[in-house]
This record gives sequence, structure tokens and C-alpha cells, in this order.
Amino acid sequence: MEAPSSTMSLPTSIFFFFLVILLFIPQFTSSQQHPKIIHSFSSSNPPWTPTQNQILISPNSTFAAGFHPSDSAPNRFVFSVWYYNLSSHSPRAVVWSANENHPVNSSGQLFITPAGELNFTAPSGFGTAREAKAKLLIHDNGSLAFGRWESFSNPTDTILPLQPINGTIITSKNGKFKFLKSNLIFAEKNDSYWTVNNGEILMLDEQGSLNQIGPNVMYCSDYGQKNLRRLVLDNDGNLRVYAFDRNSGNWTAVWQAIYQLCHVHGACGNNSICMYDVVTAKTSCVCPPGFRKKTSSDDSCERKTTMSGKTKFLSLDFVNFTGGANQTDLKAGNFTDCRKKCLDEKNCLGFMMKYDGTGYCVLQLETLDYGFWSPGTETVMFLRVDSSETDVSNFTGMTGLMKTSCPVRISLPPPPKESKATARNIAIITTIFAAELISGVFFFWAFLKKYIKYRDMARTFGLEVMPAVGPKRFSFSELKDATKDFSEKIGRGGYGDVYRGKLSDGRSVAVKCLKNVAGGDSEFWAEVTIIARMHHLNLVRLWGFCAEKGKRILVYEYVPNGSLDKFLFRPVLVGGGSSDKTESAESESPISPQPEPEPEPVLDWNIRYRIALGVARAIAYLHEECLEWVLHCDIKPENILLGDDFWPKVSDFGLAKLKKKEEIMTMSRFRGTPGYIAPEWMRADPITPKADVYSFGLVLLEIVCGARNFDQCTSKVDSDLWFLPSWAFDKVYKEMNVEDILDPRIKHSYDTRAHFEMVNRMVKTAMWCLQDRADQRPSMGKVAKMLEGTVEIIEPKRPSIFYLPPEEQ
Repeated sequence: MEAPSSTMSLPTSIFFFFLVILLFIPQFTSSQQHPKIIHSFSSSNPPWTPTQNQILISPNSTFAAGFHPSDSAPNRFVFSVWYYNLSSHSPRAVVWSANENHPVNSSGQLFITPAGELNFTAPSGFGTAREAKAKLLIHDNGSLAFGRWESFSNPTDTILPLQPINGTIITSKNGKFKFLKSNLIFAEKNDSYWTVNNGEILMLDEQGSLNQIGPNVMYCSDYGQKNLRRLVLDNDGNLRVYAFDRNSGNWTAVWQAIYQLCHVHGACGNNSICMYDVVTAKTSCVCPPGFRKKTSSDDSCERKTTMSGKTKFLSLDFVNFTGGANQTDLKAGNFTDCRKKCLDEKNCLGFMMKYDGTGYCVLQLETLDYGFWSPGTETVMFLRVDSSETDVSNFTGMTGLMKTSCPVRISLPPPPKESKATARNIAIITTIFAAELISGVFFFWAFLKKYIKYRDMARTFGLEVMPAVGPKRFSFSELKDATKDFSEKIGRGGYGDVYRGKLSDGRSVAVKCLKNVAGGDSEFWAEVTIIARMHHLNLVRLWGFCAEKGKRILVYEYVPNGSLDKFLFRPVLVGGGSSDKTESAESESPISPQPEPEPEPVLDWNIRYRIALGVARAIAYLHEECLEWVLHCDIKPENILLGDDFWPKVSDFGLAKLKKKEEIMTMSRFRGTPGYIAPEWMRADPITPKADVYSFGLVLLEIVCGARNFDQCTSKVDSDLWFLPSWAFDKVYKEMNVEDILDPRIKHSYDTRAHFEMVNRMVKTAMWCLQDRADQRPSMGKVAKMLEGTVEIIEPKRPSIFYLPPEEQ
């Protein structure tokens, strides 16, 4: 009876053994993947180590704290606070760290003594206060607290919404940059390179605005949306606000202090020149001629040849050095005068000047710091080197155009006397010429035949494309299929018709068929490549082109809501009876509405302000930040497109160079659309970016008024006196009645407390843009800052439709 019992026990034991393993493994795996969550940490808890897989979360589960792997040291840990429960593929957004510079290994400990003292094995940012029964916890706003100590009072490189900023110091993780009292500072030399206008920043609120002392506010691009945000001082020295996009699971920059990163002090080392690539949004450091890289890692440069007694100057176009021991700002009558002032100073390393007749002359003494290259500087740096230096300047583009050539007299010998062999020589020359002509025609025909053959082969195999960084080249048949034989026309402009299409990969596109394009294929490809490299949130993206069978076609991204004019210039029925019509007829407003159905939604004040600010930033980018200086020449509501969320995008930029001269010279010498052109187009004045500023001012005023600037909709105003800017100026600054110029369709929603500051900035900015003299208008970069509220706007002068000398105005 015992033998069967012994035989049955072995299978039973094996079964229970595997059962225990199967039950244990999932628990073990789960404990490894899912951390232990606690809501507070006190003296009753055991010491906290990095290997415990334990986190402390806030009551609303928005923030978490615990040991986080160090970015700078492998197998080391930093006690940090981060945003919790975000996308699984998004890296942790760390907002505070206790021991960033002193990470601990896996044996590090954090514990609280029974007497209420918080101890950590590494130097940290924790408070040292000793409080009985104190607990370590994290609030819903992301502040880590222990008794009376809070992390909000000791920030690292990040500020969270509703966290006080005034007087707070934050430092970039690499320690190079600081943000103190609303100033960005290069810590090594304590140099400030950016400051907030009109007071200090007080707080980043939950709506996406940076509140300042007084009424001034700076808005993020996602203002009003309920997004998670954080204000970070990055390692490149720029201050940015990041917002979390839950659709893509990524953090994106919605505001930044500096758009040209080369303006950051310390971006490159001494004697170095910073270069900014607008395509990759990255900087690189190069040495000027006569210098070479140092062996150190800070991108500094040193002279190849030490300066001796005799020196010379090398011109560096569009190069500016903004730092030095003593940058002496002088007035010089000409180039020779400015050069002499530099030669008189032994420690002068060069001088900067402008060719604008203002006498701008700056001597660079002792050191060459914070150098950068940008066409927006309009300066030339003349670098002083030893006379034996053989390097030549590769920074050209301005002074080369100003060189002149001396005339040279050319004399021909007298012709020989006629001889009897003239007829024979003519016959020989004619025969040789005819033979060469026939041979040339034959070889050209053979070459053309092979060229067509290999060109067709290249197109078949997709080899005839632009370089990798350029736009895609489409065939005409591809675009014909995508647009269903160009059947759905969605727009028409001065550069051609626009059709809607859908590519084979599912993307919706807008296909513009250009007409009367100047130049050949190479010139067209060059201009298209320049346009495609212009990347900005408020510019329509160029995806490709077609140059085939005499066709010139551009393929843009499709912007669904169409152009701005559809939403602005639609008259509305005010009232319903004859009394309303009589009242409308007796009104003094030249933008009185007329009855018409409204198929499109009406844009509110916040959307109109966002459209105006976005367009201003895009034009400022074209004028001041592109590697190629671009004038739009045709800014009007029809060229401002609106996306799904009414995000503005400027179109038709860079196309002016593609038009034939007979097409662009339509009336006198002006280029653009009547009603939106600047006065200088009608005169013999030079055309500058200020012409685009004037056109933008008219569009900005139309956004506020909801009417064309050249429409006259009432008989109360004489046609020879009707000029929208002058009329709006009188209403706002003489009659003090801003409501009369507002778009009647949303006039009822105008709230003086909520909208006055916004509308006032828009109207004042428009008036400054519409000054008759180009030199009185601000640049587009300053226009954007005026709309943002970061620049104080003084009361403008009354704009006039005709130019009057100063003594007649």
C-alpha cells in the first residue's frame, strides 16, 4: 500500500512547483514595471533608495517626484520632480532637481529622522529646517514641500505656471546662463544680452501669458488653450515656454525670448563668429580670416600671425561684434576717417561702420567678443590683421557691389590697304564659315537627341530632382492626376490660378500654376529652392514644384479655411426696418454695413489679434531673419490664409522675382495690388522693407474695421476726402470714440476692460505703419514687438494720402 502512495507524490510535487512559479512570475514582473506610489514621505517610512522603484505623486496626479536617472552620469540618480502620466514615448519633463550636480549611485538614501530632519547622502537643494512630524509631499501646482520649505523658492532651470518669478534666479543645466530680474545673463562674464521691456515678468499663468508689472502681457502662441506648460532656460541660453501637445505626445515651444540664437552672448568663444541656420534652427561657430580654432572646447579662435608694426584691414560684410572691453561709438564722415581713428589706437582690433550716411563708426578695442553674422545688421566689420597675413575674407556681399572700375582706353590699329586678294579671302572665309555652321548644326542636333533621351530616362527613374535639402520635383502628369485635370479652382491671383489637389500619399495640396514666369529652368530652380528654405509657423509651406513642357507650377500645403478677406469683407444687415436703414444712411461711418447673408463665421477680437501678430512675425522673418533678404511686395488679405484653428499663414512670398518685367510694371513703376501699395512706389524713392510695413498697416486697420481701406460705403463722406487711415485717426485720437471704427459685426462683443488695450495697440501700430515717409515707419521686427506689448508705443502722427513736406503738414 505504501508503494502506490510514493509513486503518486512525485507528479503532485512537480505540479505544485510549476503552479507556484506561474503565480510568482507575474507578480514579480508587475512589481518591476509599475512603481510603488506614495502621497507623502515621513520619518515612519524606511530610507528611500533609487532601487525601490517608488514615486511620490501630487493629489491630482499631475506631478511626480523620486529618483530619476542622471543625464550626465551613467548609473547615477538625481532626486527630481517631473510631469507625470504623460505619453509613454515622451521623455520625462523634469521641472526641479535636488542634486543635479551631485548624482548618487544605487546606494544613495533619502530619509527623515524622528526629530523631523531631512537627510540626503548628497549635497542637495532641500531645506535644512528641522521640524517635528514634517512630511515630504508634492502639491498640485508641482511644488515639492517639506514643512515650511518649498521647491518653488529654490528653482533650478524651470518655472511652472502660477510660480512667482519676480526676483527669482534660474540657471541653465550647463551653468552658462542665468535668468535674473527678467534679464538673461551670460554667467561667465555677467553680461546681459536680453531684457524684458516695460517691467519684470511676474508669473506664467495657466492661460499661456507672461504677466508683467503693470498692464503689459506677453502671449504664447497657444494662448487660451488648456495645455501643460513650463518656462525653461535651455542650455543654448534662450528662454522658452514649452506646451505639451497631447495629440502628438511632444513638448513644443510656444514662446521664446530670442529668435536669432546668435544674439545670445557666449554662443561662441572669443574671436569667433556665430552663424545661424534658419533651416535647422541651429548655430555654428567659425573663425574669421587670419584666425584658427583653439585646442580648447569653447569654440574660441586665435590669431595665426601676431600683429607687428604694419597692419591692414579685411572687410567682413554683415558681421557684428557686440562685446569688447570698450566699444567706442564715434561719428565719422567717411571710411577713411573711421579707419584713421582705429589706427590711432594701439589696442584697436578693428572697426564697424554702415554705408547709410549716418556716420556710424564703432571701434572694437582689446577683445573680439560675441561676434555673429546676419544681413539684418547692415554693418561691415573691418578686421585688423598683420600686413603679412595671406587669408582673404569670405564674408562678402556688400562691399563687392560698391567697387568701381577705372576706364581703359583701347585703340585699334588702322586697317590694312585693300589688295587684289580680297575676293579670294572672302570666298575662303565664307566656305570655312559655312562648313563650321553645318558641323555645328549637326553636332547640336546629335547632342539634343541624346539629351532628350537621357532626360526622359532620368525622369522615368526619378533621378532629375533637386538636392536632398530642396523641394520635391513633381511631373506634370502627377499634378494633373492629383488635381483631377485641374478641375477644382480655389483661387486666382496676380501670379496665377490655384487648384486643390490630393497627392498619392493622401496629402491635400494647393497647386499654383504660374503665368508669365521669367528666366530659364536654372533660375526657376534657384528661386524655388530659396522659397522652400523659408520655414516659419506663419508662412505657407512649399512642398514641391513642376518645370515641364513650358509649365511652371508650385505645390503648397493646403490651408483649409481660405483667405482672410472672406471673413472680413462681408457686409451685414443692421436692424430690419426702414428706420434702421435711415439711421445707417445718416451715420458718419464710411464703413456702414449692407444686407448680405453670412456663410462664414465671424472672427472675434482674440482671433483677429492672433492673426495680426502671426502675420507681423512672418513678415519680420522674411525681412530680418532669412539668409536671403525677401520683400513680399503684395501684402493683402487675399494672401493671408487661415488654417483649421484660424492660424494665419502668409502666401505668395518670394514670387516677385519670378515675374517678367512687363507683368510687374503695370502702373507707373509700382508693384503689388492697388489699394495696398506704399507711396514710394508712386515716387522716385528707393524701395525698402518699409514698403511692406505700409501694406501691413492697411491690412491691420482692415482687420479692426472689417472693411476695405478703399471702399466708401456712405454718401456722407466726400470721395476726395475718404482715406480710411485718416478717418480712423480722427475717430480715435480727436473724437476719442474708438467704437466708431470697429467692425460692426462684432462691435457688440467689444468690452473696454477686456479688449481696449489689444485694439489700442493694433490701431496705434497701424498708424505708425501708415506714415507717408518710409523713414518714419518702424521695422517689421519692431511692429511685432509693438503688437506683443513689449515696446511702448507713443501717439502716432496723422497719416495722409499724399506726401507733404514737414513744413506743410
